[in-house]
Amino acid sequence: MDTRLVKNDFPVFQYHPGLIYLDSAATSHKPAVVIESVIRCYQQENANIHRGLYPMAARASAKYEAVREKVADFIHAGSSNEIVYTSGTTDGINLVAKGFLSQCIQPGDEIIITTMEHHANIIPWQQLAQSTGAVLRVAPIEADGTLEVSAITQILSPRTVMVAFTHVSNTLGTINPVQELVQQIRAYREDIPVLVDAAQSAAHYELDVQVLDVDFLVFSGHKIFGPTGIGILYGKKSRLEQMQPVRFGGDMIDTVSFEKTTFAGVPRKFEAGTTNIAGVIGLGAALDYLQQLDRSDLRKQLRELQEEASNRLAEVEGLRLVGTAPAKSAIVSFVLEQAHPHDIASFLGAENIAIRAGHHCTEPLMKAWGLPGTIRASFSIYNTREDVDRLVKVVKEVAAFFA
Repeated sequence: MDTRLVKNDFPVFQYHPGLIYLDSAATSHKPAVVIESVIRCYQQENANIHRGLYPMAARASAKYEAVREKVADFIHAGSSNEIVYTSGTTDGINLVAKGFLSQCIQPGDEIIITTMEHHANIIPWQQLAQSTGAVLRVAPIEADGTLEVSAITQILSPRTVMVAFTHVSNTLGTINPVQELVQQIRAYREDIPVLVDAAQSAAHYELDVQVLDVDFLVFSGHKIFGPTGIGILYGKKSRLEQMQPVRFGGDMIDTVSFEKTTFAGVPRKFEAGTTNIAGVIGLGAALDYLQQLDRSDLRKQLRELQEEASNRLAEVEGLRLVGTAPAKSAIVSFVLEQAHPHDIASFLGAENIAIRAGHHCTEPLMKAWGLPGTIRASFSIYNTREDVDRLVKVVKEVAAFFA
């Protein structure tokens, strides 16, 4: 796969010549086919779904539900009824916390997360624990950013009611062994619910929720080349049927009277009101775009970019890589002893290199490791070796400036 040709699919680089975009872990850019699909939705096909009987409304409804089938195929779900549209990863986790776990959690019950989690996979569980008297337990990680399976299994207990962890760390790039972790959790107790945050993995890695045997899996459209404001919650059908809706209104009902409301079946009972229809259509276009790429070759090229950037940056005077687990995604985080991460980001930005600096919504991890933040370069399908060359060159210049 020629990333130079792929780059031509993304209009942003035509509007910003010379841009080196290394912030795809925050949000990915959108190929023209995705942008065009959203424009076409509003220009030619704008109608509300599941309500109108006229042809345009029927077509809108059909396209909306067809994307649900595409998502099910994309993650190998058993049924499209196991796919819930959300506004993003954060929304999906909150929905599980409020709609599923809050229904059964008791004082003293335990929720397990890990040190490397994004705030989106910390705060919903933290707030639920605080409001119910439950306990939030945090599995530690190794000095290189590895999450050992034993770190979670050693703190499982008869009071464990949820285990939630990320597939790929947005800060460290660590790829966690989801299947092995789930197997060991199931070996301890079969009925412990497991949620996986796949926000950083869905774009580049194959996801098979049936092989992984997860109860819930969440990801965002905007990190897989789709629009913002749309995300996916996968849930095993039995788990979704246990869940209660937390938003109420039109389209999620079966019958309504002033005395009583009965709700639609899954997944529609979780999709109240007019949802992000254009976002769903754009997500479908993004999945089509991804599926026509050789994702195995893509992962190989991204691994090579990550390894080359890591090796060359490690040679810079005063630079330390943060997160060096053997299994890593296309994320390189580092600190430079001579300068604050925000200063480095400003210098890089002035050279048209877009990176992220700060705690990356993993503030507890930064505090645990005694860091004010890191510089994070995250690579995607439109990055090239020339981008690595430019990044390393400018970082060396910054290091020399602050020396």
